[in-house]
Amino acid sequence: MRLLHTMLRVGDLEKSLAFYTDVLGMTLLRRKDYPDGQFTLAFVGYGNEAEQAVIELTYNWGVTQYELGTAFGHIALEVDDVYKACEDIRARGGKIVREAGPMKHGSSILAFVEDPDGYRIELLSPSRGD
Repeated sequence: MRLLHTMLRVGDLEKSLAFYTDVLGMTLLRRKDYPDGQFTLAFVGYGNEAEQAVIELTYNWGVTQYELGTAFGHIALEVDDVYKACEDIRARGGKIVREAGPMKHGSSILAFVEDPDGYRIELLSPSRGD
């Protein structure tokens, strides 16, 4: 078994695609409209779906907003330099909601950015075992 993707429902597909590709540097891997079901699926990621897990952005036509609920936590991305990643993301129009710094009760450096729908993405330094 392997992890294939995480699905997020989005209210504005073009805005979400711009965030994940332009701000976070992912690639649009594939996109397909399903007129009979009135939805569009777009898959984004940092590499080939056959080798890496990706994010599936689901746009249900005519739905512009979702309640995020309390069960979903966040998506995590490993970055070489969390401080630099925050600078770059901010320069590309991204919203940093927790500035880069040490994790409470640990030594990892982390930050959080928010996508256009309010989903949180954690930026995490390479693992040092905590």
